[in-house]
Amino acid sequence: MTAQPACTTSDLGPEEALRVELPAEDGRVVEVAVIRDGDGGWHAISDICSHGAVSLSDGEVEGCFVECWLHGSQFDVRTGMPIALPATRPVPVYPVTVDGEQ
Repeated sequence: MTAQPACTTSDLGPEEALRVELPAEDGRVVEVAVIRDGDGGWHAISDICSHGAVSLSDGEVEGCFVECWLHGSQFDVRTGMPIALPATRPVPVYPVTVDGEQ
């Protein structure tokens, strides 16, 4: 996926997530969770839980981890790796660049 604006820096406070839909090169829509971690860092991962197929941006963010609201799977937002069952497969991670307010 090529770089494109997803949100502004004022859209999220620390430990918050926002669901955005971004166009991929092949015309599909990619559902992305833009996440601001507890230290103010910015991350983008697939918004779809690899276990429950629900929106991760609806879950709780704590530090660098997001918890799926449905079954409690947790993912490291830096790597997409699951750190708590029942999820065993990682979610895709996308590069983030903050340019001014975007």
